Amino acid sequence: MNEKPTGGPELSCPLPLPHHDRIVLGHGSGGKLTGELIEHLFYPALDNPVLLRGDDAAVPPIEEVMEEGDSLAVSTDAHIVQPLFFPGGDIGRLAICGTVNDLAMVGAQPLWITASFILEEGLSYEDLERVVQSMRDAADEAGITVIAGDTKVVEHGQADGLYISTTGVGRIPAGRETSGRNARPGDTVLLSGTIGDHGIAVLVARGELAFETEITSDTTPLSSLVEAIYSTGAEIHTLRDPTRGGVAASLNEIARQSGIAIFLEEDRIPVRDEVQGACELLGFDPLHIANEGKLVAFVPQESASDVVESMRKHEYGREACIIGRVESDPEERVLMETGIGGTRIVDMPAGELLPRIC
Repeated sequence: MNEKPTGGPELSCPLPLPHHDRIVLGHGSGGKLTGELIEHLFYPALDNPVLLRGDDAAVPPIEEVMEEGDSLAVSTDAHIVQPLFFPGGDIGRLAICGTVNDLAMVGAQPLWITASFILEEGLSYEDLERVVQSMRDAADEAGITVIAGDTKVVEHGQADGLYISTTGVGRIPAGRETSGRNARPGDTVLLSGTIGDHGIAVLVARGELAFETEITSDTTPLSSLVEAIYSTGAEIHTLRDPTRGGVAASLNEIARQSGIAIFLEEDRIPVRDEVQGACELLGFDPLHIANEGKLVAFVPQESASDVVESMRKHEYGREACIIGRVESDPEERVLMETGIGGTRIVDMPAGELLPRIC
């Protein structure tokens, strides 16, 4: 039997890397724990060649996807929601869909996205895994690739568990001229489905409603629905996804950008009974409640029926409908023609109705 060597350092097997079931400050140190987080969580979930190069900046193959006359669209967003998981989605799906939809609203086809994570000390590692996998699933559905990212860790109590900031890049095919500035008198206003689902679903998850409901968030990527709209060959003047501030905020923004009047028909705006009931209980207007998977479209009147038909054939546009029209006066106003024959002003929401919701 060989004797133990003497006169030198004692030899031993290396200790296994520590496993943490919760995020600790060391995960943001840039050292071993940060490396573990990247290697064992982010890389496997978001696996793609551009990301796995591991450089300080991503170098996507832009020359392979752009054609003559195309242009780039870039959108950036920050995502905060409490709770992190809610009926129909979570902050990870929300982060991908929110940025994809912003790109789609200018006619862009999503290509690449970056994601920055602000993690709170004490966040469950399992919850973070669920969020990142949810991001991967949403990105696959939308046809976008996460090519770069970053993580930071803040002390316990300095965040709501997790914040995510994203920047997306998309390709606008030649010939598409869609903007909030392009709505014009004679346009028809379309809506892809029921409103207020996301905001009420988050309230349900918080336990802030006095009754039970099965409403789920509409958090969805709208890029394929937008492509279905363009496939009709119609002129698409304006697209907008009514997130914070709801349909009311989006339409007021468009009215001001284009200097036009928007007239809505109250009886045509689809609202689920559960959403309507919750809004009546809380004193909210469904037009002010956030959505995460709906869009409004402004198209020439003669194209409206074809566009609605195309939307209804898509999974995320089955309840698409005409909700109003554009006129020249009064400029920069949104008005509602009510079911009892009157007209009221639809203004921007005042204050923050539902904090930390998108």
